[in-house]
Amino acid sequence: QVQLVESGGGLVQAGASLRLSCAASGRTLSNYAIAWFRQAPGKEREFVAVITWSSGNTYYADSVKGRFSITRDNAKNTVYLQMNSLKPEDTADYYCAADRAAFIATDPNEYDYWGQGTQVTVSS
Repeated sequence: QVQLVESGGGLVQAGASLRLSCAASGRTLSNYAIAWFRQAPGKEREFVAVITWSSGNTYYADSVKGRFSITRDNAKNTVYLQMNSLKPEDTADYYCAADRAAFIATDPNEYDYWGQGTQVTVSS
């Protein structure tokens, strides 16, 4: 079992930055891929970014490429999502998820463990 806890959400103005954290416990993540998804009210859950723990390979949704950055801290067993140049359309609940297969996957059904989410609101 892997437990994931997100933090770092909040209310910011357009153009601001936030850094989300996803702290993992229960197992080492060396064989996992960790992703961020988001879900806006009335919309489906949407892939944002993913990182493979062992190699550090990353992949981003086109909508966030160049603005968001996903990184990991091995010592803290934590994945971060640095979000810059935030836009109102980035407003959503953000979730981190872990995939035991450690592939670069954008389908939420591929992920085995989920956190409870953290809310991000970007005002115009």
